[in-house]
Amino acid sequence: MKTIDFYLSLISPWSYLAQPRLIAMADRHDATINIMPVDFGVIFPSTGGVPLPKRSQQRKDYRMQELRRWREYLNIPLTLEPAHFPVSDKLAAAMVVNLRPQHPSEALFLAGALLRACWVEERDISDRTTLLAIAAENQLDGEMLLANQDEALKIIAADSAQAVQRGVFGAPSFLYKEHLFWGQDRLDFLERVLAD
Repeated sequence: MKTIDFYLSLISPWSYLAQPRLIAMADRHDATINIMPVDFGVIFPSTGGVPLPKRSQQRKDYRMQELRRWREYLNIPLTLEPAHFPVSDKLAAAMVVNLRPQHPSEALFLAGALLRACWVEERDISDRTTLLAIAAENQLDGEMLLANQDEALKIIAADSAQAVQRGVFGAPSFLYKEHLFWGQDRLDFLERVLAD
């Protein structure tokens, strides 16, 4: 069985752009996806990354150009400056991690709903009430998914440390066998490897 580890941030527009295309690709190649929401507050300092608010204006300006280009190229909705960004995605990530062991495909689709909530619907995915509503809209028990937060956050911390060891430094990243791909614009390269 082909397995792709999908490292992402639930407040990353690039993860939002990647997620549905990755699912379609995995379906084409009979591959499974391990959804890995990780903490870039841990990963960036370990790998030389800089959080968006601390980046130069040139980098911020270029990011906006690229988001516009990809929104038009993929012809999908994307709010360039959503009302609730940046916010913490820790509670949202905890929900995905709590769902992942028993229902990995549902966890993957919940991640997609959370990404859309931020980048299309302009909802605050750091807010508990909003998260409960998103869970309910996806026929999930939000209270159950928000239980054991401390344990889920420990898992996310461990996954984040492992991500650094495996070479991950940005979101989204895709690891298939020994092949690491960073960025939603590298999905074509991932597909070539999956096809071999």
